[in-house]
Amino acid sequence: MNGYIETAAPALCRLQLATELRRLRQEAGFNSSQVVRRLRWSPSKLTRLEFGDNSIVEPDDVTALCAIYGTGAETRARLAGFAMVTRTREDAWPFADYQPIMRPRIAALSGQEALAGISRSFEGQWIPGLLQTENYIRSIHEVATERFSPEEIERVISVRLARSHVLHRTDAPLKLFQVLDEPVLRRRVGSAAVTREQLLHIAEMTSLPNVRLQVIPFEAGPHTGMTGAFTVFQFPQSTGMRSIVYKESLIESWVVRRDDEVELYNTAFAELQGIALSPSKSLDMIHRAVKELDEHP
Repeated sequence: MNGYIETAAPALCRLQLATELRRLRQEAGFNSSQVVRRLRWSPSKLTRLEFGDNSIVEPDDVTALCAIYGTGAETRARLAGFAMVTRTREDAWPFADYQPIMRPRIAALSGQEALAGISRSFEGQWIPGLLQTENYIRSIHEVATERFSPEEIERVISVRLARSHVLHRTDAPLKLFQVLDEPVLRRRVGSAAVTREQLLHIAEMTSLPNVRLQVIPFEAGPHTGMTGAFTVFQFPQSTGMRSIVYKESLIESWVVRRDDEVELYNTAFAELQGIALSPSKSLDMIHRAVKELDEHP
């Protein structure tokens, strides 16, 4: 899967900017023709902005659109910040007077996660973010390569727990198809108590009708997922947004947008589901892992 990929921060910021600009126009009661006439733009320019098809977004263009839509100061700052990231390609807010808790990449990722209708995710190392407990998150960041202060860790916890609301919202909750490799269940993160709490939490989450979790057992042998974790976000048809793939490593993260490349990941995910245990047998494995922790704390 060595196809065309983009660095995640500018790609996600561009996509989230597109999502918000489209929403703001609609909420302000404008159609595309009215906006381009006011700004003397070509129709294709606005279309590219509203679907994230420009590699770089000019902050001045965002400011001009915000002025038409009557956008508040904080929203303008956030959107201009997203636009600047597409230019600098750095995962940092460019304005000294606008420094929210979440970095631009995570803010944009959270936005795309909230917009998505379906998430297909494979993880081979950690419990994935949407299913993590507070103590599990804390334990991960206490040993992270990037050193975090206690205050920064608490902010990360707050942000990550807030992201999980997409699974519980009453209006079209995110449908999560999650495949884990067995080592995720066996790896002790923090104390035995922290790991036990986390395992019981994911067991509880499987009771949600929109969460389907499967585990690939050791005996399945080598598989496609061993090349790395990934998530495919599929958006509702009404958004007009194409599916994307999000991948991350220790120091970098990427987004795949090309349709043929995304389809490779969908195919790989289907293969992983095929060799994984059924949801009920996966739940049994989680409970066995908890029992083993109780027997050998």
